[in-house]
Amino acid sequence: MILYASKWTQWTPGTEPELISITAEDVQGFMEVMHGLGDAPLDMVMHLPGGSAEAAESLVSYIRSKFNEVRVFVPHAALSAATMFACSANRIVMGSHSFLGPIDPQFFVQGDLGRFAVAAHAIEEQFALAKQECQNPALLGAWLPILRQYGPALIIQCKLARELSESLVATWLERYMLPASPVRHDSALQIAARLADHANFKSHSRFIDRTSAKGFGLVVDDLEADQALQDAVLSVFHATAHSFNSTPALKIIENHLGKAFIKSSPQPHIHMQQQPTPQPGRRPVIAPPPPATTPGPP
Repeated sequence: MILYASKWTQWTPGTEPELISITAEDVQGFMEVMHGLGDAPLDMVMHLPGGSAEAAESLVSYIRSKFNEVRVFVPHAALSAATMFACSANRIVMGSHSFLGPIDPQFFVQGDLGRFAVAAHAIEEQFALAKQECQNPALLGAWLPILRQYGPALIIQCKLARELSESLVATWLERYMLPASPVRHDSALQIAARLADHANFKSHSRFIDRTSAKGFGLVVDDLEADQALQDAVLSVFHATAHSFNSTPALKIIENHLGKAFIKSSPQPHIHMQQQPTPQPGRRPVIAPPPPATTPGPP
């Protein structure tokens, strides 16, 4: 068993999103915890908000080079790129309290009000609306400050990112999750398209519950079907939450043998003021004590 979780539901303001998300560095963690596990079926307990689709692809590729059977447990939520990751499993196990999320990609845009995440689909839709409305010169002035925030290649990047997300999920579903059938390829494409449909979800933060996930066509088992297994999975998850609350850990990748790769919050750097070094042959200058004062009446 491998735990892959971060402190995102206990997120502290000011924490960099990359510290609690799926990143390329996580491959090092999986190299550490997968060493010596053999090729038996793998269970993964996952609790992550998402992250890099490219990093998720590298993790799936590495894990699938070692394990033929993978089951992903979602004790609370695995969203965005974590949902993509879960779609590479043979089965997903969810409770009535568990959630997946849309897989439409997000972009961080630096604007006048700071850095914020925007759905790729929303950027494309806004650009299409701008092209239409800017045909009216009277509206051009209102659009210029908005369009200035987008780089020259952002629209194309949005399109390619959407295609990548859907393509990866469809490929993994067809290869690992969906049963062999003449329509498996088409089913995989349809499920991936539904998970990426920002126009339907309206928000990247929408939760997809177990019933909806099954309705999309994903192979989902009920966590409550095995009481002993449910207790074990939730015990791992609750122990992880306590670890996040009582330590500086932000992300934990750990196997059932106790071997772990832990990402901690960076410690603040304290600058110590250095005393001037006395020059040879010169006495150091010592500030005189403050003058004595006579205490006043109580």
